[in-house]
Amino acid sequence: MIRTIGRTILGVVVLTLIFGIAYPVVMTGIAQVAFSDTANGSLIRVNGTTVGSKLAAQGFTGAGYFHERPSATVPAYNAMGTTFSNLGPTSDALRTQVRDQIAAVMKAEGPYNPGLRVGDIPVDAVTTSGSGIDPDISPAYARLQARRVAAVRHLSLSTVEQLISRYTDGRFIGLFGEPGVNVLELNLALDRIGH
Repeated sequence: MIRTIGRTILGVVVLTLIFGIAYPVVMTGIAQVAFSDTANGSLIRVNGTTVGSKLAAQGFTGAGYFHERPSATVPAYNAMGTTFSNLGPTSDALRTQVRDQIAAVMKAEGPYNPGLRVGDIPVDAVTTSGSGIDPDISPAYARLQARRVAAVRHLSLSTVEQLISRYTDGRFIGLFGEPGVNVLELNLALDRIGH
């Protein structure tokens, strides 16, 4: 009996050392050498100051900026507490959320997009993502916002559309996922242009 307990304790100690300490240290080292930027959160720096991460949305409310997807986190765009809303398609709360987001998009984009109808609004403009802080929006949602951003910043629509194209990532290896536009990178590019 004592021998069995001793072996069990030894097994726990050895496995803890291997899988609880050595394995994480080795994997962290490999990640730091091979994928340093990604392993450190894909941080974006401007003039030496960290302004955000390529992997997490942050709130942009100014009319001269592209707006991100709605956030499911509390407080909004909280990268420390990612979550999804967990509201199903028959949920009254989801229906209210979507209705409120539609009204907000119509108010923000309607004056710059004459004839805008509810059916023209991309789904990602009114629904949260699985993480609650998805940094990308669809190219369709970016194009919907392009007229507002161009007008407020006094830029040509073609200049703004070229930026959207430049910051649109395609499908992974051409097959998986959907194209997306990174909102933070796009807004930083707009700031570099000025206006």
